[in-house]
Amino acid sequence: MVDIVENDTALLQRAKEVLQQNWLGAATKPAPRLYPHQWSWDSAFIAMGYAHYSQEQAMQELRSLFRGQWRNGLVPHIVFCQEDCSAYFPGPDYWQAERSPHAPQDVATSGIIQPPVHATAAWQIYQYASDLESAKAFLAELYPQLVAWHQYLYRERNPDGDGLIYIRHPWESGQDNSPLWDEALAQIEITPGMLPAYKRVDLNEVSHTNRPSNLDYDRYVYLLVQARDCGYDEVRIRESCPFVVQDVLFNALLIQANCDLVAIARLLHQDPTPFEAWAKQTTAALNQKLWNPQQGIYQNYDWVSQKQVSACVAAGFSPLYARVPNAEQAQQMLENLSSEAFCGGSGWMVPSTSREEPSFCPTRYWRGPIWLNLNWLLYRGLRHYGFDEVGDRLKANSINLVRQSGFYEYFHPDTGEGLGSGDFSWTAALLIDLLMEER
Repeated sequence: MVDIVENDTALLQRAKEVLQQNWLGAATKPAPRLYPHQWSWDSAFIAMGYAHYSQEQAMQELRSLFRGQWRNGLVPHIVFCQEDCSAYFPGPDYWQAERSPHAPQDVATSGIIQPPVHATAAWQIYQYASDLESAKAFLAELYPQLVAWHQYLYRERNPDGDGLIYIRHPWESGQDNSPLWDEALAQIEITPGMLPAYKRVDLNEVSHTNRPSNLDYDRYVYLLVQARDCGYDEVRIRESCPFVVQDVLFNALLIQANCDLVAIARLLHQDPTPFEAWAKQTTAALNQKLWNPQQGIYQNYDWVSQKQVSACVAAGFSPLYARVPNAEQAQQMLENLSSEAFCGGSGWMVPSTSREEPSFCPTRYWRGPIWLNLNWLLYRGLRHYGFDEVGDRLKANSINLVRQSGFYEYFHPDTGEGLGSGDFSWTAALLIDLLMEER
């Protein structure tokens, strides 16, 4: 185990307290007020934190999420955990998931997805299990649902058959207002009366200077309405949707999830070859279609306009986590990551958007602030390639951010100030993982 100094012991205890106060009885909400339900990739990261000290809660976290899985395998980005959802927008009445014949009848969910970190979380639960027999039984229980989830992605979201999965809403990336989406969203013209009435509730909790603009939010709602009007049928959505993007982060996380599903299959004496094939295929497609050798980074592909997205963001380094680049590519990525555009200046590591991007903003959500989950991914990726000096610096930087400012949703890349919601669950969970990981 990594040595935990005395003040880290107190920090670790506080992280556990954050998760406990956000525990809903069967799942963990991301934050006390801003996110009152269960979010998909949040729960995967949260389960990784629980795995170190509360195996039962870790397993329950994923069980709770997958009770909202649709019959076609889709894992929704929100599973609503309260009967009265009126305090949150968009709630079940706006999503109208029941328009799809695949949606569960007894669980209220959204109608979009988030990055597939779930097989990775499930495998980590087993790796750190105090009761291996129980953990193996849990994997056997969850395995068919994980397989169905990955099958859904490769069947419904893989239009070219090349293994690159698309997203159809910025929220599906987890990077809601990143400059990655600006060009695609600009094609959506919002006119008066075009959208059903709605009222944002996020601005009741967080300053508008930290959140997506009203115009961006209108466009998010437009894409939501367009999908529900198509009955959440992927073929119909794809035919008319102005936003279809093959995202670097989503696909990198899927590659790793496929590799972890291979490990789970072998443990359970199941056939791992489909997941090995998917991982290989998506890796090849990332390198062929999303790698930019001039920039030394991976960049998204806009499937509608048939061109690579030019924006440079920290998520473009995430293929390191899934061991996608070769040694030469990885060295280029390290040089880019170490430049003043990202980590070479006097600020904290790692700004979510390149400082050279015209839309860089140190306080606005995914346009500049630091997110601990991205730091966690990049730290692991750097270690995979033997870039230990930079990786260890990133790890220490991440821990010190929380020690200085608290368990915030995201952080100012210059000052380290906490931004967004306080007592944020995945910040606590991933800090636990960083403090307690095995070398």
